[in-house]
Order: sequence, then structure tokens, then C-alpha cells
Amino acid sequence: MGSIWAEPTRIQHWLAVEIAVCEAWARRGRIPAEAMEHIRRATCDLDRMREIERETDHDVIAFLRATGESVGDAARYIHLGLTSSDVVDTGLGLQARDAARLLGDELQMLGHVVARRAFEHKRTITIGRSHGMHAEPTTFGLKLAVWFDELRRHAARLALASEDIGVGQISGAVGSHAHIPPDLEAEVCAELGLGVELASNQVVQRDRHAFFLAVLAGIAGTLEKMTVEVRHLQRTEVGEVEEHFDEGNQGSSAMPHKRNPHQSERIAGLARLLRGYAQAGFENVPLWHERDISHSSAERVIFPDACIVLDFMLAETRDIIDSLVIHEHRMLANLESSGGLIYSQRVLLALVDAGMDRQEAYRVVQRHARAAWDGGDPFRDRLASDPVVTARLTCDQFDELFDPWRQLEHLDALFSRLGLDEVARVAS
Repeated sequence: MGSIWAEPTRIQHWLAVEIAVCEAWARRGRIPAEAMEHIRRATCDLDRMREIERETDHDVIAFLRATGESVGDAARYIHLGLTSSDVVDTGLGLQARDAARLLGDELQMLGHVVARRAFEHKRTITIGRSHGMHAEPTTFGLKLAVWFDELRRHAARLALASEDIGVGQISGAVGSHAHIPPDLEAEVCAELGLGVELASNQVVQRDRHAFFLAVLAGIAGTLEKMTVEVRHLQRTEVGEVEEHFDEGNQGSSAMPHKRNPHQSERIAGLARLLRGYAQAGFENVPLWHERDISHSSAERVIFPDACIVLDFMLAETRDIIDSLVIHEHRMLANLESSGGLIYSQRVLLALVDAGMDRQEAYRVVQRHARAAWDGGDPFRDRLASDPVVTARLTCDQFDELFDPWRQLEHLDALFSRLGLDEVARVAS
């Protein structure tokens, strides 16, 4: 990813654009064959370009002069009818397209790891929480299945964003095609493997770039969500999962017992950067008239950084999930720690099915739940001693109501609907 955004690659893309335009002009008879022989061998000495830029304070002019020195008299045919943004924005489209391919590969690999572990823990029962409080039983695999489906949606968004930003423009100053025909633009972009900005002014419109950065930030947000869950579940009081801790690792310079979720915390910090870059992308949309360059300085930072940071985050999150240690005994202990309160909705619905008014049933169940929560008799014992309840529910029904797997009988259907079993098999 770093090489995609390195200066030599950027300049090579600029050179590819210029040569492709010259080839198109040559096919139209504007550039003689002998000049094209030199232009096809054109190079740009980066040191020489930097030297010229210190004089001109203009990177594209410095590029053109340094490149021109490598082709002699044929230099007069380079950049015919173009403006700087034709080269810069089309080159950026090439870089962003290549970066998106790498990010898409990383996203797919992470999805495969999540799918494999979801299938592995499909029946690892744990407590589901809402507002941080125990709610009802779920499985750790279902938590991961939710992440898998979200990552798959991001893959579709990234593909769309890649297509959206993977365009070029060869339309000249203010985009009017005054000196370069639209059919040449289409020809050049096709040769470069890009779409065409159908209506440009002097730049490719920055809504495309804002969308691309927003998608990257959205992916980062999901990675943060996943790793925030790891951080919560690794807390000492919970202890249900933990990041892998190698024999030689040390969690604290002061406290030898510490094993901290440092990788997950790293993801949370980096996600903040991506959201900031997306905000800068939206700020770049409203430029003055046909163009200004207020977007340019920001993009030189945020595009390489956003892609490199997200590339790292995807690989890091894959490592976290792949090596995540699962403490099933703690999950089961935490699930049972409420003394059965987590089955209150099943009792409520059973009473309703037995003919009790729903509001009355709610009050009955809530009364016993509150008493058990406050240290009274266990929830099930209180229900079993209430004649209003036992008049409607049998002992066998009680056994079913307090069996967590009765609530999870649709897991196979859920995993099948996601196609997760097959993805997990392929990933394994």
C-alpha cells in the first residue's frame, strides 16, 4: 500500500497519462511517428524534478520540464491541450483504484477469518447485553455473524466507491474541451482502465473523493465496533475473551500481571483518524467556481494516510480475531449469574399464551424479577411458589422456559441465510 502512494508511483502515473494522450494525438495525426518513438521512452528524473520545483513552485510544470529533458525536441508535443488537473486527478484515480483493490483483498481475508470463527463458536453460548446489562442468551458465533454480514456490506460499498473514484478527465482548462475532443478523453481513460468524468470543470468532482473516504471511515468504524466489543469482554469483571498474549509479552511497565487489549485500543485510536479524513473529504467538495486548489494540500495527506492506515487496521483486526482466546466457562458463568432473570420474557410470553392479559403478566413477572434482583429468593423459585403462575404453567414448562437452547433453536437457519457455513468452510 505504501508503494502505491509513494512519489515514484505517482509520477509514473502522471507519465502514463501524458503518454496515453500523446498516443491518442498520434493516432489522429497530430504527433509524428518519430516524435512518439522518443515520447514512449520518456522518463522523469525525480531529483531533477525537485530541483525545478524549487524554482517554479509548481509540481506539474517541474514534472513536464524534467520529463521533457528526457525526450529532446519531442517535448513540445507533451501536454497538448491539457491542464495540470487532467494529469493529477487522472493519476489520483489510478492510485485510488489500485488502493481499493488491496483494501478489498484485506477486507475479504478478514471476512473469511470472522466467518470461520463464527462457525467455530456457533454454539458457544453467552449472555447478550443491552445497555451493558444482561438481556437474553445468545452465542458468541452469532456476535461474529453480525460482524461478518457488516463486513460483506462494506465490501460492496468499497467496490462501488472504487468504481466511482476510478475515473479520469482529459478536458483541458475549465473542462470545456476547447483544445481536446471528448472522444480523445474517452479513448485515453479506456486505455488507462478508468471511467470518464462525463462533465468536469477543471477537476474531477470531489463528491467522488468524499464518498471514497467516507466508505473507508465506515469500514474503520466497524473495525472499531468489533474491537470495542473485545475490549469490553476482556475486562477483568467479564473475562469472556482476551487478545492472544504470547509468552514473552509484557502488558505494563509497572504491573507484571497486566494483559491489556492493546491491539483493540490501537484500532479505536486509528478509527478516529479515518473519520477526520472523511470530514476533510467533505470539506473539499465545495471549490470556487471551476476550481481552486484548497483540496490539493489536504488530499496529499489524507489519501495516502487513509489507505495505509485502513490497510493496517484490517490486517491488525484480522490478527485479533484469528488469535482471540475464548473463555467459554466464563461466558457460561456470567450467563447463569443472574439466577435465571434472563428468561423473564419467555415466562411473560408463556403466561400470555396460557391466557393471561399481557400487562397483568408483565407486572407479575416484573415483581418477582425485582425481588430476586434485590436479593430475595431465586427468580424461578419465586415464580414456582406463585399460584397465579402455577395455575397456568406446569413443571415441564418451567424446565423448557429456563433452557437457553430453547431460545436459540433458529441458529442454523440464521447461519444458513447468511451463507456463513459455506464461507467458513472455504475459509478453513
